[in-house]
Amino acid sequence: MNTDILGRTLLLLTCLLLPAAALSAETTTLTQLQEVAGPAGVVLELPQWETDPAQIEAAAEAAMAEGNRRLDAIAALEPGEATFRNTVAALDDAWLPVVMVLGRVDMIDATSPDEKLRDAAHEASRALEAWLTDASFREDVYRVVKAFADTGPTLEGEDAMLLETVLRDYRRNGMDLPQEKRDELQRLKNRLNELNLAFQKAVKEADVEVIFTREELDGVSDDFLDNPAIRGKDGRYRVNANVTWQVLEVLRNARSEETRRRLVLARMNRAREENVPRFTEMLRTRARIATLLGYDHWADYRTEPKMAKTGRTAHRFLVDLKNGLEPKFRSELETLRLLKVAETGDRDAQLHYWDVGYYKNQLKKQRYHIDSEKLKVYFELERTLDGMFRIFEELFGLRITPVSGKWYRWVEELRLYAVADAASGAPLGLIYMDMFPRKGKYNHFAQFGITPGKRLADGRYQRPVVALVCNFPPPAGDKPSLLTFDHVETLFHEFGHALHSVLTEANYLEFSGTSVPRDFVEAPSQMLENWVRDKKVLDRFAVDYRDGTRRIPAELLDQMEAARLATIATHYRGQIGYGLLDLALHMTTDDRVFETFVEVSNRILSDTYLPVPENTAFVASFGHLAGGYDAGYYGYAWADAIAADLASVFRKAPGRFMDREAGMRLRREIYAVGGSREIEDSIRAFLGRPRSLRPFFQQLGLQSTKGLGTRAAAAEGAGAGAGRTAAGR
Repeated sequence: MNTDILGRTLLLLTCLLLPAAALSAETTTLTQLQEVAGPAGVVLELPQWETDPAQIEAAAEAAMAEGNRRLDAIAALEPGEATFRNTVAALDDAWLPVVMVLGRVDMIDATSPDEKLRDAAHEASRALEAWLTDASFREDVYRVVKAFADTGPTLEGEDAMLLETVLRDYRRNGMDLPQEKRDELQRLKNRLNELNLAFQKAVKEADVEVIFTREELDGVSDDFLDNPAIRGKDGRYRVNANVTWQVLEVLRNARSEETRRRLVLARMNRAREENVPRFTEMLRTRARIATLLGYDHWADYRTEPKMAKTGRTAHRFLVDLKNGLEPKFRSELETLRLLKVAETGDRDAQLHYWDVGYYKNQLKKQRYHIDSEKLKVYFELERTLDGMFRIFEELFGLRITPVSGKWYRWVEELRLYAVADAASGAPLGLIYMDMFPRKGKYNHFAQFGITPGKRLADGRYQRPVVALVCNFPPPAGDKPSLLTFDHVETLFHEFGHALHSVLTEANYLEFSGTSVPRDFVEAPSQMLENWVRDKKVLDRFAVDYRDGTRRIPAELLDQMEAARLATIATHYRGQIGYGLLDLALHMTTDDRVFETFVEVSNRILSDTYLPVPENTAFVASFGHLAGGYDAGYYGYAWADAIAADLASVFRKAPGRFMDREAGMRLRREIYAVGGSREIEDSIRAFLGRPRSLRPFFQQLGLQSTKGLGTRAAAAEGAGAGAGRTAAGR
């Protein structure tokens, strides 16, 4: 027998026979993974990363040329030659080379320590986005696809959904409009892509240091103050208002109100000078696109392929939720205000925007005896990561192992993990993890898709490669990286997005992984945050790193849950405020609103949440509105409602949050199918019933849902939508 074949066979048998727990402690190499991938019928390859600007430019040009070649082949078909495979499926194939390079350059732009490389990647991203827009306007390709559709082909399942989605997105791209209007639409979409990228770049590159003395940071932890990224040689402390973990540390702990106020003002004015005029143009451009296509406004255009279907439905959901939370919200604010009264001695003290994080933290300490700083000892990064991996291995039938050996690292601390099916040993995907902040890096937490999952023309399945870009506190001195409880929730959430990507079985790029309606995409990840609040789950990894044995007491977890509910209305009213201002800016074509969007936004957030500090323009750094959540921020609360319903299945299961049957059903009915069927059907298949808002209301601690469930029920049966296609970008 050929020794290579023998080696692969033995490796595959080893994967089949060894339990996941035994394998999880080991590492693997790319060679080993690829030896298993072949017999499993999958392609698993790391991206060929570009390492200089010339390579980036060349890769983009080559990808666009290949995309054009594939589109030309579709356009050249003669009448009678068209089939589903060489038209609709071929169109999905045509986007692939560009999407592959776009995934790499977007990651380089977000994480490379080399400014020249980031700039080159940013320019390449602009060119590739423009190509996707222009390619979706090719009339010669559209005519062939439309002619095939007009034959009334008999299609089923994912194939039928792909044709329906392609035709929908061509319509949304104005392909039935007169040429003059199509030309204008194409120009506007390209301009909007440029504005979106420039807006995000300005936010990412904002470098806003606020300098404090030691006294001004009284209350902030020694771990934070000893960090060399914070403490300067001159004895003063530099807090970067663009680095979220630094901002939260100060706002939650600094006793000085003036310190908190200065930091909030700096953060809310990031990128203001560049992005205020830019966003005005973005609003006008979006409104004109919507008008050209026959929609009342941008919100209706953006929500049509989502679950909500219309801006009005999304708005009604938020308003009903806002009103339902009003009594609890006012009660919570008064509780926080009285804490300020007690601390300051001022009976008339008012609660300000910059006070909320601090007094929520004080409430946890004083009423619920929870010290977030002391909790961090239970969440040492390495143990937390390992514990999370083991949990999801067991729950979803996986094996997650670090990849060792030689592979390209753009920063030394970069990690790479392989995910495989525990039963068959077949590789499912690769996950990069870039854990710590640095200058020029994307400054929040997100999953970046790099290589999408897709069935290739030769029948093999291309497995996904994704990255988690995080900004956890780095190790400092002799202390390891310690996470807050919120950080752990975030880690589980973002890893949920990675699982959604790598567990995909959808045949087409269009439906792969997280290519689902934007108002659903957060639900599977938000649901996993519940695991962090369960005692049995936490006991698997939450151990005091100093002695390796002490676990979080059950009564402390009960207090943490009580503390969460004690301020949950305040949290959601902030989220609702962001969603309402987003919709207000996009449910209109009134240029007066676009000219005064800062004032309009500040007024809505002030009315819904707390008065926004004067002379601030936080919308200028509200990256979601340029990153795909425009007219879509409502989707976070919408998806939370769905997540609560999904989590209720585990709460009732025999094994609760570690119930294997429920976990495998979630993998099969939600993660694996992605957007390849109607989302309502996927939700129903997992729940075993139609979805309900009741678990969400219970999660909010609302004793009564009177007046809330009736109108908000529109969100329970608002229908479903399909994921976005390149033709609709």
